Amino acid sequence: MRTTPEHDQRIAKMIFASVYPHYIKKVETKGRTIKELHQVIEWLTGFDTQKLQELIDEKVTFETFFKNAKLNPNAHLITGTICGYKIEEIETPLTKQARYLDKLIDELAKGKKMEKILRQ
Repeated sequence: MRTTPEHDQRIAKMIFASVYPHYIKKVETKGRTIKELHQVIEWLTGFDTQKLQELIDEKVTFETFFKNAKLNPNAHLITGTICGYKIEEIETPLTKQARYLDKLIDELAKGKKMEKILRQ
């Protein structure tokens, strides 16, 4: 699935720290914890809580965030639709990675078991 260059640029330049509070609110509203959120982020990116906080403090863009990430080798198993896009059909790597994260957080908020979210 093709995304527009404008869409891809908007994601690339978005500051991770500006979106992170929305992730927290989304999962806590549904009874999940920040610890679980961090577990999901670490599974996908390799960033532990300390590194994640550093990236938040540095106000890195999603482009920098994912450039520094060590993407989980099972990330390709994340499929489905998020924000109107079928993840497996997204062609732009950065946009796909951002949607992987969105999908995992969405699954966490929907109460899915952690083993399923982490594709174990």
